[in-house]
Amino acid sequence: MKTLQRLLLSHLHPLVRSSLDPLQFSYQLGIGVEDAIIYLLHRALTYLEKPGSTVRIMFFDFSSAFNTSQPRLLRDKLELSGVDHHMSQWILDYLTEHPQYVRTQGCVSDTLVCSMKAPQGTVLATYRSSLTTAIAGLITGEDDSEYRQYTLDFADWCQQNHLLINAGKTKELVVDFRRRRPTTLTPVNIQGVDIEIVDSYSVKSLLVYCSCFILRYP
Repeated sequence: MKTLQRLLLSHLHPLVRSSLDPLQFSYQLGIGVEDAIIYLLHRALTYLEKPGSTVRIMFFDFSSAFNTSQPRLLRDKLELSGVDHHMSQWILDYLTEHPQYVRTQGCVSDTLVCSMKAPQGTVLATYRSSLTTAIAGLITGEDDSEYRQYTLDFADWCQQNHLLINAGKTKELVVDFRRRRPTTLTPVNIQGVDIEIVDSYSVKSLLVYCSCFILRYP
């Protein structure tokens, strides 16, 4: 099966390459989280050189991102990217009615048939069940309305695509070198939760789909 998946991947990747966001750093050959951090820092520090500027970065955390993926939505997106209907249908068939069970010390659990999520550890799927998205707002003065609207639009897009945002683990980092800083910052409210503003954010095991300033939605 893995040999077949490698053959499919070699044909599939050139078809969807043009549809990939250039600011996607995870699951790309030759680039990774270090490249995302360098890009994000460069954009932020370059912008902070402008007088009266500040940077706000929202790190979205998702609950079991790949366990909530919808194969039929994936098929439609693949076909919009130019993938042949027969290939997209084959992928849909592979991801739906997928039997799984647990075997340990001679004991086997009941078989569960699943038609949602992407199997992990395969050639065509990822190995992690979590993913973080970073949105950076480059703000001049006190007007952060555009940044707030982007974050809310992204949250709506996630809901439409069955990505579950973990608002409790979603954090916002504010970088402000101005001498006169606002005494209080109004947090961004997502799904009825005021997102916590933190002084630092750990990038350990971070998988960043980093769309800075201008968001691109698949």
